[in-house]
Amino acid sequence: MGYRNLQETVVDLERTSQLKRIDVEVDPCLEVGAIQRRVYANGGPALLFSRVKGCDFPMLGNLFGTLERARYLFRDTLPAIERLIAIKVDPGAAFRELGASLGLGRHAWHLLPKQVSRGPLLQQTTLLAQLPQLVSWPEDGGAFITLPQVYTESPDKAGWQKSNLGMYRVQISGGEYASDEAGLHYQLHRGIGVHHAAALAKDQPLPVNVFVGGPPSLALAAVMPLPEGMPELAFAGLLGGHRLSMVKTPKGLLAPAEADFCLSGYILPEQTRKEGPFGDHLGYYSLAHDFPVMKVTQLFHRPGAIWPFTTVGRPPQEDTTFGHLIHEMTGAAIPDLVPGIRAIHAVDVAGVHPLLLAIGSERYLPYLENTGPQELLTQANALLGQGQLSLAKYLLIVNQADQPDLDIHDIGAFLHSLLSRIDWRRDLHFQTCTTIDTLDYSGSALNAGSKVVMAASGPARRSLPTELPRNLRLPAGFSVPKISAPGILVVQSEAWQGERGVPAADLIAFCRSYTQVDAINAFPLIVLVDDAEFAARTLENLLWVTFTRSAPASDIEGIDSFSHVKHWGCHGSLVVDARGKSFHAPLLEDDPAVERKVDALGVTGGALHGLI
Repeated sequence: MGYRNLQETVVDLERTSQLKRIDVEVDPCLEVGAIQRRVYANGGPALLFSRVKGCDFPMLGNLFGTLERARYLFRDTLPAIERLIAIKVDPGAAFRELGASLGLGRHAWHLLPKQVSRGPLLQQTTLLAQLPQLVSWPEDGGAFITLPQVYTESPDKAGWQKSNLGMYRVQISGGEYASDEAGLHYQLHRGIGVHHAAALAKDQPLPVNVFVGGPPSLALAAVMPLPEGMPELAFAGLLGGHRLSMVKTPKGLLAPAEADFCLSGYILPEQTRKEGPFGDHLGYYSLAHDFPVMKVTQLFHRPGAIWPFTTVGRPPQEDTTFGHLIHEMTGAAIPDLVPGIRAIHAVDVAGVHPLLLAIGSERYLPYLENTGPQELLTQANALLGQGQLSLAKYLLIVNQADQPDLDIHDIGAFLHSLLSRIDWRRDLHFQTCTTIDTLDYSGSALNAGSKVVMAASGPARRSLPTELPRNLRLPAGFSVPKISAPGILVVQSEAWQGERGVPAADLIAFCRSYTQVDAINAFPLIVLVDDAEFAARTLENLLWVTFTRSAPASDIEGIDSFSHVKHWGCHGSLVVDARGKSFHAPLLEDDPAVERKVDALGVTGGALHGLI
């Protein structure tokens, strides 16, 4: 049941025609990443690159490239995991279906890792410079491990029971790093931070092992939002269908015996290096910033080791599959997370953290009608206090009773429901001077910015226009009005000029050029952009531009706005300034020369023919 290592995985995928070997030499600098992204976009197979320039290790990409393949990898255990979650949500189900529930006992046994005296992982050693030097985008600051599993144990209690396994990118070359150093880019609300803080309090190094490869269950466990107190290693065993074999590395820290690689070392107290830039999953570069540095004392690998990797960029990309799979496993537990919440959706095409949708329920005053959002606001605040959900920048929440059949993954329908009901005078709730995603550069500084909750409840207040009004006028400097979705008007604007953290002067002037009786107010939402044609072309473009390029506190204004006892609202349209700003991170762009080289591999007879 399940795969015990990556080698078994590759053999099975190749046997079932879900993996393609690429036997021409490829360069891990830009070329491999460009190929993987192209094949992912075409829904193609996993890719095993057998000849990697400058390296003796083969590279495995696009392993999780389709949801169907990801389900296949965990086909033996997904039903049991979904069943266990269902029992947690509804304990009575265990008794109603006693026979099926009794069969879960053997799966629960797999939660317990087992320590072994030796394993393939520790049989050979190498150096950081001998690893595949993967560079995904032209301006990346060096080579990165993009599917690392970073393992730490509590400085207060050694052992896997208080361990953390997280996927934090690891820079292994470039910048100021020595040949035995690596950068650990861990962000807000990551479990390793608790261990690091405890080590700093003791003024001692934090031992770290970075695993690469091993059974696919390890990679998924490392990104799984597990309940506090449940170690990722335990979940990896449950997901993999067997108890995870663990071996001690020479410094005493555990590692999976069947992993392919293990970087073993420690984080020195209060030591940092500049890490980055790196082309990241919002579709922009994350810039160079100070992050903890890992001293690598030993680097182990198994015989026949395979180096798995991915590349990230503007979504959707391969990491999108993780989100879909996690939702399938945990969706039933959402009501158990926050009472009254029926569904949540962190929108991948908007970069995940910038936009969170939620369907809640109003139960406070069932004997009254049209009271507006009340319990929805309690639920929204609760969501913003839940782990990584707290990084949401825009939280849009609606009442299930208003549209019981609303599918939260139908984003167009969700926006239609919200915009037809929301009252901008009442239903905007800002948080300022707060934390936001480390990778989001729209805020006032690194990790700092604002949030807004948009809550809608009650009967429809308006019909959403789908055509431009004949008497629509735009002030000077604004042009190309486009309807990108019912009720949403996109307007092309001159390049942004202004000060970070302050509304642009022309944004304010745009809003003040109208009153609440002007025809433009038929559109409840107006978005100012650099390229209206691009933003309005698809809903995906609109979501990406709007929510990655705006900060709620400084980029939201409105027609006929007001502030009353510290509550801000507007009588007319809400206006969002989603133009690129001078302080934003650069966009990701492919290298034309590399793209031409990849094109040549896709011609008839080429190694990538039929794949790109």
